[in-house]
Amino acid sequence: MPPNISFTDSWGLAAIAVAMILGGILKGATGAGIPIIAVPVIAAVYDVKVAVAVMVLPNLISNVWQIYKFRHFAAEPGFCWQLGIFGAIGAGIGTIALAELPSGFLNLCMAGIVIAYILLRLLKPSARLSMARARKAVAVVSLLGGILQGAVGVSAPVAVTFLNAMKLARPVFIFTISVFFASMAFVQIPTQIHYGLLTWDIALLGLLAFIPLFAALPVGDWIGRRISPAVFDALILGFLAVLALRLIYVELT
Repeated sequence: MPPNISFTDSWGLAAIAVAMILGGILKGATGAGIPIIAVPVIAAVYDVKVAVAVMVLPNLISNVWQIYKFRHFAAEPGFCWQLGIFGAIGAGIGTIALAELPSGFLNLCMAGIVIAYILLRLLKPSARLSMARARKAVAVVSLLGGILQGAVGVSAPVAVTFLNAMKLARPVFIFTISVFFASMAFVQIPTQIHYGLLTWDIALLGLLAFIPLFAALPVGDWIGRRISPAVFDALILGFLAVLALRLIYVELT
């Protein structure tokens, strides 16, 4: 069972609010980024299990909103369906194993995947994953990403790396990644409730955390619409680099 949450801890709640604002700006601009900022902060203030559970409702609401906003920029329907379905299955598996899987090992594996991809892009900037190849790999990639999301609360190293390699336009990228995240949240919620991870207090904290997140999303969207595709691609790579370095630092210190 997760520890009790104190709603009188002003410093803890303020730290969560700041994390959600920064995560909201990044998500508004790129379509991803909330967990990598928010999960470590919430885990430091409360607990890893609490962090993963707190993020479920904000993830669901923010991604459903972005699906609606970018609904006219959907990629191939079959591709999105597979991404969402297998991601949801993986999230269910990961949530069940949340208390047992060696998260340190998984984090280092994620960091290795991201670093390998970044090196590939730097050494061969024209590298691109075609839709035909992506369609063949989507089931395995989304399943793995879902397992990581359910187990450690962060699936971006797999999902963002995969979709970024497809060189999707920003609106298409945001719609597609939002389908993936929302599908996982739909499975995480009942599974976490069943295992006592998502309690009423944690759900309330998640809903409150959505307020600063929602306020920051338009700011990020405004920023994202005013940068070139090249800058957007560089921003994604920078995001992935920071993610990999943080994972390595946390696990080796």
